[in-house]
Amino acid sequence: MNGTIAMITFRAMLGRKRALLLLGLPLLLLVLAAALKVTGNDDLDVSANVLQKFGLATLLPLLALIAGTGVIGPEIDDGQIMYVLTKPIPREVIVLTKLLVAIVLVTAFAAVPTLLAGLILTGTTAQLTPAFAIGVLIGGVVYSAVFVALAVASRNAVTIGLLYALVWESLLGNFAPGAKSASIQQWCLSVTDALTGASPVRSTVDLPVAIGLLVAVTLVGAFLATFRLRSLPVASAD
Repeated sequence: MNGTIAMITFRAMLGRKRALLLLGLPLLLLVLAAALKVTGNDDLDVSANVLQKFGLATLLPLLALIAGTGVIGPEIDDGQIMYVLTKPIPREVIVLTKLLVAIVLVTAFAAVPTLLAGLILTGTTAQLTPAFAIGVLIGGVVYSAVFVALAVASRNAVTIGLLYALVWESLLGNFAPGAKSASIQQWCLSVTDALTGASPVRSTVDLPVAIGLLVAVTLVGAFLATFRLRSLPVASAD
């Protein structure tokens, strides 16, 4: 990890309009959780549904998309990446630093709010809250690796990421069993399912398969991002 690159990236991410989205989305989850608690609509089924549908299926991929593409995509688009590529810094260090920044942001703005929302709704009943927090944390790592790789490989990373998260995982996943099983969301839900005894939480993917896929996709994403950055000529950043 390169400390200078990390600090510059954090400053850029938290100083742009993306910061409003990073803050706005988790605030919506917390407000929703508080409203349900106040109105008495906080039973285990409702709490599990909110944490899954809003936290894991909506908040997580959108925040990971903002963070994963934002840590490196704009620098490639406006040519600022040129100044980094001309320095004697290994490409894998650049990618891993950007990835770690994205993971930290997703942890702070997705995993922590999910934990807080769960505590507001149901406390630690049936270990539902920590289970979803861990699932979102793991998902943040995987999504970040995928979206960082997309940002390095394509200028349309945000569009592609939205299509994957909203169309493949959310829309097609509700109708096509194959699409549901081949989604990061379901793999993370499998981990969550294994950590809680709450009956509303059910995944279509077996835990060993889910863990293997989560690790594989993370490693492949990091590798592809590094490989693509190595093949990116400095002239293309002009």
